[in-house]
Amino acid sequence: MVITMKPGATEEQIQAVCSTIEEYGLDTLLMPGSVMAIGIPSAIPADVREPLAQKLQILPGVSQVTHVSRSYKLASREFHPASTVVNVRGVHIGGTDFVVMAGPCSIEGYEQLSEAAKEVRAAGALVLRGGAFKPRTSPYSFQGLAVEGLKIMRQVADEVGILTVSEVMSPDLVETVAEYVDILQIGARSMQNLPLLIEAGKSGKPVLLKRGPAATIDEFLLAAEYILSNGNSNVMLCERGLVSFDRSYTRNLLDLAAVQVLKDHSHLPVIVDPSHGVGVAKYIPAMSCAALVAGADGLLIEVHPDPRRAMSDAAQTLDTKTFAELMESLRRLGPFSKRSICEQAIAV
Repeated sequence: MVITMKPGATEEQIQAVCSTIEEYGLDTLLMPGSVMAIGIPSAIPADVREPLAQKLQILPGVSQVTHVSRSYKLASREFHPASTVVNVRGVHIGGTDFVVMAGPCSIEGYEQLSEAAKEVRAAGALVLRGGAFKPRTSPYSFQGLAVEGLKIMRQVADEVGILTVSEVMSPDLVETVAEYVDILQIGARSMQNLPLLIEAGKSGKPVLLKRGPAATIDEFLLAAEYILSNGNSNVMLCERGLVSFDRSYTRNLLDLAAVQVLKDHSHLPVIVDPSHGVGVAKYIPAMSCAALVAGADGLLIEVHPDPRRAMSDAAQTLDTKTFAELMESLRRLGPFSKRSICEQAIAV
């Protein structure tokens, strides 16, 4: 249940609503905005729902009482009809602009990341991606440069004038990663790491939440609910492909239908990661264009100055020339999707 207050509702009126809800043994969640709303995140007993709604509706300052039928409440479009736009240092993700995030899978050193950042920024990307803590299938694979990698990313981003996104793998690392990057990425393997989701929520930092490789839409949105329910409204969803029964040709099955399903049931921005979605570099440009037309709010793409020498995910990484050509294709497709590629300057 969500109680929407009238514009200009007083603190006393808001508190009266909260007190009424708490009389029934239910918790409240204040959701400030252009209009104050009060949510009841927990399940409401059937015999309580209507009497409570009637009592709330007549309280001074209350505009509307809305029943939310979804198991995820705060992520639901029933609760929040207008699409959320996440503001990352002046870059708006989720509006009419299409935002591209690009860079290497792993931060390998200053020179590599600096070259990649300059190339993707020149081509039109606004966010530099790069892994400092790398969760790998094999314990013998390159695991990333950790905090040193984050320091390199911050230095390069400030020099180039670009935002940053990097993965955080555990709750105890949230504060450290948040110190250096603009967007916290929750990887597919961590989608149901509940302590991590809670800490990311408490951080208040913009979060890019990736869908698990076998997660349903409801499971995905309930993971987002953990972040939202801890006071962080700056959440972006990322479709990155599901485990397929046929892995002979692609790494995963990129679920582009999920873009429209998520848009229909949730107000949160949706980003598509075609690199992990297909896992084969030559298919990524086509899937990127398809994601734009499907209604995605942006892309997350792996780009390396020399993919043959990449220390991780070489097979699904674009070179900088191919990436620049892809950005031109996206610009031409923009009018068909009523979107424009966002290429604004970044304040450093």
